[in-house]
Amino acid sequence: MVALAGPLGNSALWYARDAILLIACVPLAYYMVATLAAVRFLSSEREKTFGAYTPPVSVLKPVRGVDFASYENFKSFCLQDYPEYEILFCVNDLDDAAVPLIRRLAEDFPQRSIRLLSNAPHIGSNRKVNSLTLLAREAKYELLMQSDGDVRVEANYLREMAAPFERAETGVVSCLYRGVTQKNIWAEIEALGAATDFFGGVLVADWLEGATFALGASVATTKTWLAKIGGYEGIANVLADDYEIGNRVVKAGGRVMLSREVVETMYPALTVGKFWEHQVRWARTVRLCRPASYVALLFTHGLPWAIAGAIMSQSAAGALLFMAAYVVLRLTMARTVGVWGLRDETARRKWWILPLRDLLQFAVWVGSFFSDRIVWGDAEFKLSKNGEMVAIRNANAEKSAEKPLRTG
Repeated sequence: MVALAGPLGNSALWYARDAILLIACVPLAYYMVATLAAVRFLSSEREKTFGAYTPPVSVLKPVRGVDFASYENFKSFCLQDYPEYEILFCVNDLDDAAVPLIRRLAEDFPQRSIRLLSNAPHIGSNRKVNSLTLLAREAKYELLMQSDGDVRVEANYLREMAAPFERAETGVVSCLYRGVTQKNIWAEIEALGAATDFFGGVLVADWLEGATFALGASVATTKTWLAKIGGYEGIANVLADDYEIGNRVVKAGGRVMLSREVVETMYPALTVGKFWEHQVRWARTVRLCRPASYVALLFTHGLPWAIAGAIMSQSAAGALLFMAAYVVLRLTMARTVGVWGLRDETARRKWWILPLRDLLQFAVWVGSFFSDRIVWGDAEFKLSKNGEMVAIRNANAEKSAEKPLRTG
C-alpha cells in the first residue's frame, strides 16, 4: 500500500496540475469572446438608422445630495434636441443640497418644464425607488426615462432612447455609460473596472442570451409596462431595481434593449474604505441577481489564473506565455470595449493600472461571499436571498410622508 501511494499521489498531482492549466486558459478565451461581443454590438448599432418617433417624455430624476459636477449633469437634460419633454426631480426633503441647483436650473431654462418633488411616501427600503414611485405618479407622459442624479447626457439622448418604443414589444431600453472621474486613484479604478470589465460581461450576456436586465444609469420604459410588472411599488424593497425592471419586463413578454447611446456617470474621489464598500455592494447585488453567473465569474478573473498557470507550467517559457497572453488579451478587450466602444477617457489614460484593478476585483469577488450585509448611504442593510433589503441601521430615519412640493 505504501509503495502504491507515491505513484497514485503523483498521478493526482498531475491531474490537478493539468486541470489548473486548462482552467487558466478559460479567462483568456473569455477576453476574446468579450472583444468579439463588443465589436459585434457596437458595429451593428452604429450602422442603424431610426425613424422620427419622438413621443412626449417624462424624465424622472431621483436625487440625493450633489457631487463635483451636479449642475452640469442636470443642465445636460435641458439641452436636448427633442420636441416635447418634462424633467421631474425628487429629493428626500427640501434641505437637500441639490435643491438650490434645481431651482437655479428652472431659472436658467424657463422654456423647459421642470418640477421639483420631495418627501416621497415610504413604500419600501429602497429610497431611490420610493422617489421613482412618486415621480411616475406625477409624470404627465406615457414614456418614462429614469436616470441617476450623477448622469450626464448628450443632446441626442432622448431621441436615441425613445426611438425603439415605436415597436409595441419594446418594454425597456437602457444604455452603457462611461466614467468622468475626479483625480483620485480609487475613483479611477472604479471607472476603469466598469468600462473595461463589467461592460464586457454585459455585451457577452447580450450576445449569448439577449438582454434580460437593465442598467441603472439610464432606464426607459412606459407606464403601461410598469403596470404589467406591478409598478415601482413592486420593487421598492430590492437593491437591484434596474435589474429587476428589465428582468420582470422580459418575464411579462416585453423586449429589453441596450441602446447604442452612451451616457456619462460621475466617479467622485473615494477613500480606500469607501471604494471597498462600493465594490462589495455592487458585487453582492450581482451575486443575488444572477447567482450562477456570479459563481462563473471566477473563470473570468484573468490575472489570478494567469499567475496560477505560470506557476503550474513549471517552465520559464510557460510562465512567460501565460503572462504575455493575459497582458495582450486583457488590453485588447479593455481597448475595444472601453476606448473604442465607450470612448472612456479613464480607460484610455489609465490602462496601465488594469493589473492592480484585476487583483482588487478578485479580492472583492471572494469577499462578497462572506456576508450579505451592505452599506448604502447612511444606512446598513441585510440582503435576503431574493435580493430584498432589510434595514439594520439607518442614521437618518425616514421622514413621514408629506404632500409633494413642486416648483414650476
